[in-house]
Amino acid sequence: MDGKEQRAKSKEQRAKKASIHVHLIPNPPTPPSHGPMATIADVKRFKSTVNTASPEYQANYKEWQLLLNTLRDRLKEATSQGQMRHLETHIKRGQLLARDRIELLLDEDSPFLEICPLAGWGQKDMTLGGSIVAGIGLVCGVETMVIASVPTLSGGSSNEVSVVRGERISQILMENRLPAIQLLQTGGANLSQQFRVFHRGGISFRRLAEHSKAGIPTCSVVFGSSTAGGAYSPGMSDYVIMVKNKAQVFLGGPPLVQMATGEISDAESLGGADMHSRKSGVSDQLALDEFDAIRKAREWMSHLNWKKHGPVPPRHLTPSIEEPIYNRDELLGIVSANIRLPFDATEVVIRIVDGSRFMPFKPLYGANLVCGWAHVHGIPVGILANNNVLFTQEANKATQFIQLCNLKNTPLLFFHNITGFMVGKRYEEEGIVKAGARFINAVANSQVPAITIIMGASYGAGNYAMSGRAYNPRFLFSWPNSKCSVMGPDQLTGVMDLITRQAAERY
Repeated sequence: MDGKEQRAKSKEQRAKKASIHVHLIPNPPTPPSHGPMATIADVKRFKSTVNTASPEYQANYKEWQLLLNTLRDRLKEATSQGQMRHLETHIKRGQLLARDRIELLLDEDSPFLEICPLAGWGQKDMTLGGSIVAGIGLVCGVETMVIASVPTLSGGSSNEVSVVRGERISQILMENRLPAIQLLQTGGANLSQQFRVFHRGGISFRRLAEHSKAGIPTCSVVFGSSTAGGAYSPGMSDYVIMVKNKAQVFLGGPPLVQMATGEISDAESLGGADMHSRKSGVSDQLALDEFDAIRKAREWMSHLNWKKHGPVPPRHLTPSIEEPIYNRDELLGIVSANIRLPFDATEVVIRIVDGSRFMPFKPLYGANLVCGWAHVHGIPVGILANNNVLFTQEANKATQFIQLCNLKNTPLLFFHNITGFMVGKRYEEEGIVKAGARFINAVANSQVPAITIIMGASYGAGNYAMSGRAYNPRFLFSWPNSKCSVMGPDQLTGVMDLITRQAAERY
């Protein structure tokens, strides 16, 4: 047999062995069927046990109506935009009011989440809201931070409240990567309050530079005079629109220029819209009137091609957003207007989350802290809600839950109704300090977005553990009944009384 025949025979034998080998390998077992992929609809709906006819429910509901009426009255005052004579003068000049400008800028039927509308309430020498209106709305379908000067309140000049509110607005803008549109007509800093405004006031300009560095676009629309510090807002924006014969931007107005240099000039030639559009280059677009300016701002937004960062809920998980099956108005009867009276936090949660579907975490362990997963407007969230005081078990439960949410990049939603961590010899021996510290550590090092809602008491270290203001939640909302302090008024009175007595006995 020659070599060629041997090779052919060997090849035939290998093929035969391979065939036998293939048949010896059993077919892989068919994996058991577990049905289709789990969806939101598979999550259990929580059954409410609230009796809307009970005396407690009815009493709460009645008290909440009084609280809400007070809140509405204050919000009405906060949105008034100044005295009637100032409003009439402004309108006679052919100019739109600040809130009308915002309404024209936003998409039709757009929601508008106003940020800190009651800032400055009850503070002497301050304007309500700091002479600005600011909030989040839709412009050409894009979630946008809109900040508008209120020229009918102290000429739109900045005071201490303006600075503090502006810092918070900038922080929200940066953390949530929101494009910003500023509607400007301001006299700069209120000179009578310069000692309160000057140092921190410069932060707003630094923030504009940081937004630009982070790739967050900003647009300034100048409707009238924007002087001194107010000139830097358009100067540091990515895009500037100025209204012809109305807008004026300069570091120093004609009187200051004359005093400093002896030069005599008028406002239009010194810093008018036409000059800045043709010569200085500060203005990118010259608008014919206020309506044209707002139209150009919307055009700018439409050409940004802006996309949000972060995950979008998969379509198969959110074919449609379910409303809660329970009426949200029932919250007024469930949540105690008197923060000394307890209520079930789960009943609050199931009136907020999609479809009232809630998957609890460790429901039999640490029952004073409700933890679990749900969806809000199609977005998966991890929820922590207080049923009053925290013990060691609650702290351990919360720490593990926050870590799990971080593993899955799930945002957190905190509901405060907490008097703090439990005190006493027994609880110190059980390690309440260390357990609480781990809880606070988990919150401090959490990398997922958090939103905090204070729906009752929020006292002491419990406030810190539940992502209070010091822990920088993306948003913090307070209900009208809420109270926030180191400790409750009754405890504070008792503690101070004991300290006074002990000091008297000692001396």
